[in-house]
Formats: sequence, structure tokens, C-alpha cells
Amino acid sequence: MGIALLRTDSELLEAARELMRTEAGEILSASDRLTPDIVKAARLIYSCRGRVVVVGLGKSGHVGRKISATLASLGTPSFFLHAAEASHGDLGMVRSEDVGLFISNSGSSPEMSALLPHFRRLGAKMIAITGVMTSPLAEYSDIVLNAHVESEGDPLQLAPMSSTTLELVIGDALATIITILRGLKREDFALFHPGGALGRKLLTRVRDVMGTGESLPVVHEGVSVKDALFVITSKGYGAVCIVDIEERLTGIFTDGDLRRLMERLGTGAFNAMIQDAMTTTPKTISPDALAAEAVRIMEQEQISVLVAVEDGKPAGIIHIHELLKAGIA
Repeated sequence: MGIALLRTDSELLEAARELMRTEAGEILSASDRLTPDIVKAARLIYSCRGRVVVVGLGKSGHVGRKISATLASLGTPSFFLHAAEASHGDLGMVRSEDVGLFISNSGSSPEMSALLPHFRRLGAKMIAITGVMTSPLAEYSDIVLNAHVESEGDPLQLAPMSSTTLELVIGDALATIITILRGLKREDFALFHPGGALGRKLLTRVRDVMGTGESLPVVHEGVSVKDALFVITSKGYGAVCIVDIEERLTGIFTDGDLRRLMERLGTGAFNAMIQDAMTTTPKTISPDALAAEAVRIMEQEQISVLVAVEDGKPAGIIHIHELLKAGIA
């Protein structure tokens, strides 16, 4: 009845805030009582020659799926095993070199308890994340991580809220330690996420998206601005690279340079020699540089095109629009 009486927006807003404060408080309490056992658990997973089998049921099972996915995304082979399905054949996926990570608030569900002797017989090491340190799960496990909460935080004190949040945070803490032990770098993480935005930024090189060959706008010194303009128009980059007799880059001429030249010379700009009108210190980049670095340079210099240079010669050209299409910018 008391819950139904909460009607005003301010009362409902306060109820949401109180839930968040409760869950945050439970996480802080858990961090204060954290022991070196979590480091032992992380080292056990780090040294595992098999896979991490994350076992869960119900709401803790949903948490387990996320923890398993997090471990896999950070280079630790892992899969989720539903406690109820395990006894009906899925237990065959478990090997002695695996590590079982069991997640259960009570640690005493029949489905979970039925699995424990089988893991023991297989010889797989067992880690428990549980809220009851005297539960069958805790007694069977090699390492136990305390996920006890004083309050779930929900109005009925029935739905798993604080407990599942804490289980998730403990899983993230484990993943954090393992990441440090592995010495992973951002580039390593990108290898596991080649299809995502981060993967594209950390894996895509300038040479993967730059224009080359017939697409590369190039003219030699000694031509007129008018002649260079034909190349700019036909290639579609809004710029042209100027090279010397040895094909080495000596400058760049852009749409912006043309506008500024016409402000000074009017239509006479078309008859000017390109080497007299070009920018002699163009911003360049290596074809092997990350495309994200090209974006950084363009933003910093407020330009829209970069020349990729190898051994002093233009190897390609890249426009901000290409980076946008590739999902880099």
C-alpha cells in the first residue's frame, strides 16, 4: 500500500535516487572488504590453459553472460554455461584444464549444487562469486569472492538488484586485473573488435583508405594554375600535388589556394605558374600511420586533405570525406 501511495514525480525521482545510493553503498562496502583472493582468482584465470566457464542461473546467469563476454573481449577464452542445461549434456563442453567461474547469490540452488561434484571430478578449478560464504558453492570452490549485500534496494526487497550489480562489478574487477596481467594495449583490444568503431580507429591505416594510382592528383612544376585546375576538377579531392622532375613532393595547391590567388590576381590567377601559387610546406602523413592520426592532423590544422608521402614522393592522398565514410572521423 505504501508503494502505491508514491505518486508525485519528486517522490518517484527520490525512490530512483535511493536505489542508486543503496547499490553504490553496497559496492563501496564490498570494495572495503575485498581481499587478495580476487588477485588469486585473476592469476588462476590468467594462467588457465583452457577456457573460463562462467556458470549461472536466473538473473545471475544474465550477469554471467556479460562477464563471459567481457573476458572474451579482452583475450581470455570464455563461454557461458547455463546451470540447468549443464546437467542435460552441456557439461560435456567442460575440460579439466578449464576454470569454472560460478555466480550465485545464494550459492545453494539445486541446479548449481548438482554441478559442483562434476566439476570436482573433472579436476577443473572453481571460483565462486556468491553472497553466502557458508553455502555449498562456497565450500566446494577453490576461491570464493564475497558478493554479500545488506539490501537489494528494491521497494519489495525481493528482486535481485544490488546483488546482481555487485556480481557484475566483481566480474569487471577480475577482468581489470587480468587485463593488467596480460599487458594488453588498445591495439590488442582492437584485434578482438575489428567490426566496431574502436577497431576501425585502431586498425585502419592511411593506406587502407587513401587515393592512389590514377586517383592521385599530381602535376609537375612548370605547369600553369589553369592546367592544374583541370587535374583538381577531374580527381575530386579539391587539391593537387606538385612534384619536381624526380617525382618528389614540392607543394600542394588546393581550392582554398585558388580562391586566395583570385582575390589577388582576378582572372589572371589562371595564367600564374603553379610553383608560384602552391603551398610549399604541405601537411603530410605516412601511409602506414593510423587513419585516426590523419583525422587528428586535419582537425588540428583545419584542413580537409592530406598527402601520404613515402621517400619524399606522394604515394596517396586522403580527404576527410573518405575518413567519414570509413567510420574513422
